Amino acid sequence: MAKETKVQMEAREEARQSLLKILKPGDVVYTELHSVARSGMSRVISAKIARDSEILDITHDTSLAIRMSRDAKYGGIKMGGCGMDMGFEVVYMLGRALWPEGFECAGEGDSKGKGRCHSNDHCNGDRDYTPHHHNDGGYALVQRWL
Repeated sequence: MAKETKVQMEAREEARQSLLKILKPGDVVYTELHSVARSGMSRVISAKIARDSEILDITHDTSLAIRMSRDAKYGGIKMGGCGMDMGFEVVYMLGRALWPEGFECAGEGDSKGKGRCHSNDHCNGDRDYTPHHHNDGGYALVQRWL
């Protein structure tokens, strides 16, 4: 990755702080696929959240926070690669950017699983949903496709 300028670093940090005000571990980030290259090697994906019966587009701040460029035609984040869920990758990268040192467990949630911590630690044997620290911030958010 190219070295960031001071202006780019400030813009990235401003985007991070803006996102930290509206996102917390356990929140759902919706991804929307806009375009796939003919080769299948890249995609354009936007990121959105639901708040108070509104859909908020967080694509711009997300692209700054994860240091990925945006597509001029669709406005989404350009993601290169194939063979994996690139919407998940956008949200994983966002979680890592927001919580680079990890995050506090969001807990077990209600009887329907709402608010449940989605850290991969719980899939790998950690059945403890009491407050404790998860080291990988990438799993702090939940990804869903629109």
